Amino acid sequence: MSSSELAPAAPWIERRDELAAWLAPVGAGAVVGLDTEFMRRNTFYPQLALLQLAHEGRYALIDPLAFPLGETLRPVFAEQPVVTVMHSAGEDLEAMSPFLPDGPHTLFDTQIAAAFVGMGLGISYRALVADLVGAELDKGETRSDWLQRPLTESQKLYATLDVVHLHPVHAILSERLEERGRSAWHAEDCARMKRRASQREGDPQPQRGFKPAADWPRERQALLRRILRWRETTARTLDKPRSWLLEDAHALDLAGSIPSDIGKLEELTRGTRALRSAQREELFDLVRRPVEPEEIAATASVIGHPAGEAKRAINEMRSAIDTLASHLDIPPGLLCSRRSMEEYVMTGGEWPEALEGWRKAVLFDRLSALLPG
Repeated sequence: MSSSELAPAAPWIERRDELAAWLAPVGAGAVVGLDTEFMRRNTFYPQLALLQLAHEGRYALIDPLAFPLGETLRPVFAEQPVVTVMHSAGEDLEAMSPFLPDGPHTLFDTQIAAAFVGMGLGISYRALVADLVGAELDKGETRSDWLQRPLTESQKLYATLDVVHLHPVHAILSERLEERGRSAWHAEDCARMKRRASQREGDPQPQRGFKPAADWPRERQALLRRILRWRETTARTLDKPRSWLLEDAHALDLAGSIPSDIGKLEELTRGTRALRSAQREELFDLVRRPVEPEEIAATASVIGHPAGEAKRAINEMRSAIDTLASHLDIPPGLLCSRRSMEEYVMTGGEWPEALEGWRKAVLFDRLSALLPG
């Protein structure tokens, strides 16, 4: 069955009072399907272009360019126990953060739920709907310009159909989660996704993703962290992509060899589109400032490529995780990523934050027994 045959009526909402009226029946305990369309056009933050809602057979397309949404949406979605059903919600939550900074009260992510019930890691919404509902979604407008106004009728239909099936998908997945005893695990992972999306300052230890710096002295690693955190803060403030300020390779070069004068810095960063004179001077002062002992102490060591005993331990852990994941009927990558294993081994047994909660309960004894030494 083609979803376009359903052709649901969805009002176009561009006034606060219209949105308030549509939301009036949504009370505590309600289940609401939500999706967004957003664009990334030379910005740090995704630009929200459309908000789609579904509730008890009613649908709505809300224009976030027409009026501020926050004071109308927060009381409904954030301040009362409404279940908000979304698919692969990470970027959508980021796009909605200006008016829902901490996300919805209760998130139900259908992609995460599907992984917990044996449907694979990272399943697309189209595949999920086809499998559970037997409907075929048209993806013809995937690369549309959602910031244009007015939207075409084809765009509106496409956007509406993205929420039409969220309620039946939620009902089926909820039942399967209960049958498998995975509802609490799913809720925990959804809450974790909300926390990640609500971070205002980015990763506090961004240098850990730069393996080439693993063998550097701690002082240089601390300087790299300082540069990367400056890039993150400045990119957010200017609403420009990180790479427009500083490429990863430039950040490594600056931490590895501090320029003697601003001319050297300009030569190194030539071609960057958002690094104007004010930011360049700020960056020059930043890299020239001495690294204090407190800054070194606050910098987590960069994790390098495992070798020898560490590599053997990680391979043994991977085998143990594969076996356990098969027993639990969940993807190994959902249970534990290779990055988390490497972090655990290479830090000498420091339990990763990503493996807290239900993962620690099922993994700690197994993995701790496999640590080198």
